[in-house]
Amino acid sequence: MGTTINGPHAAGAGPAAALAGGNEAEDFWRGRRVLLTGHTGFKGSWMSLWLRLLGAEVTGIALPPLTKPNLWSLVADGVRSLMVDVRDTPAVAAAVAGADPEIVIHMAAQALVRESYRDPLGTFATNVIGTANLLEACRALPRLRCVVIATSDKVYANDGAGRAFREEDRLGGHDPYSGSKACAELLTASWRASFYADGPAVATVRAGNVIGGGDWAAERLIPDCARALDSGGPVRLRHPDSVRPWQHVLEPVCGYLSFAAALAGPQSRLPAALNFGPDPGSFCSVREVVEAFSAQFAGRPHWERDGGAHPPEAAALTLSSDLAARALGWRPRLGLAEGLAWTAEWYRRHRAGEDMLEFSRRQICDYRALGRLQS
Repeated sequence: MGTTINGPHAAGAGPAAALAGGNEAEDFWRGRRVLLTGHTGFKGSWMSLWLRLLGAEVTGIALPPLTKPNLWSLVADGVRSLMVDVRDTPAVAAAVAGADPEIVIHMAAQALVRESYRDPLGTFATNVIGTANLLEACRALPRLRCVVIATSDKVYANDGAGRAFREEDRLGGHDPYSGSKACAELLTASWRASFYADGPAVATVRAGNVIGGGDWAAERLIPDCARALDSGGPVRLRHPDSVRPWQHVLEPVCGYLSFAAALAGPQSRLPAALNFGPDPGSFCSVREVVEAFSAQFAGRPHWERDGGAHPPEAAALTLSSDLAARALGWRPRLGLAEGLAWTAEWYRRHRAGEDMLEFSRRQICDYRALGRLQS
C-alpha cells in the first residue's frame, strides 16, 4: 500500500501551516464546506469541535450517540447534524449531495473489536458497505477536493513479532473488526483507481488506541477506568500485558486535518495512506495505562485480571509514523504521561459540573499552541 496520489492543484495552505495551527491554517479552513461522518462519536466529536474552531462549515452524518452521557451532547456547536445510517445507500447519497462539500472526512464506523464478534455482519456492513456508499456518493460532487477515510492500526496482518507497522506492510485482520477495516482499505484503493484517478484525492489514515476526555464507549480502557472511578470498583482487564500505541485523541485528529489540507492544496504527490501513531515511548501495556491514569486520582481505580473466556487479541501492536513526518512534518506533541493527565483533567472537570464545551475548546487551543512552540 505504498501508492502515491496526485492531489488537486488548488490554492490553499500547506500541511505545515495546518499542523502548526497558525493564521494560515485558519485561512485554509475558514468557510470551507466539510462533510464529516461519524460526528457523534468520540473522535468525531473532537474533530467536529476543532473544525468549527477553525471556521469550517460542517455537515455531519451519523447515528445518534450510543451512550449516555456522550461527548457529542456536551460539545455540539454549529454543526448541521443529520442522523443517517451509512449503510443506507439512498440516504447517504441524498445527505452527501445536500452537503456539497469540498472536503470529506469519513470517521463513521463500528469501532469495537468485541462487538464485531457479536455482530460480524453488521460490522462489515457499516465499515465496508458504508465506506462504499460514501465513496460512490462523492463521485457526483462538483466541488470535491479530497476524501480522507479513517480505518485503523488493526488493518495490518499481525505476525506477533512486535515491530512497528509501516504503510507498505501487508493488510490482514484475524477478528471481524480488523478484517472489515482491511477490506475498507482495499475498497478505497479500488474506488480510487477506478473512479478518482484523475479527480479529487482519496486517501486513508490509520491511528492507534486513542485516549481523551469524553469517551464513554463500552469495553474501552479509559471509559472503563472512568466508570470504575465512579463506582469505586476495580477495572477488570482481559489482557493486562498487551502492548498498544496509546495516544491522545487530538494527535490523530490533528494528523487527519493536516493530511486533508495537504490533499486539497497544491501538493502534487502524497502517500495514499498514512499512519498517525505516538512516539515509541508511548507504546506500553494495558495495565501500565490503568496505573498511570489511577495515579491522577490518588491511586483509584485499581485493576484486577478478568479470568473469563475472551476472544484472542494481539499481544503487541505498534505503528511507525515516519512517513507522516516526512510527508507532512507531523509529529506527536503529547507523551503518554501528558495525554493521560489531559484525559484525567477532562473527566475531573466533568465530574465537577464544569462547562465541557468551553474546556474542550481550551484543550484544543492548548494543543495547537504546543505546535507553534515546537515549529
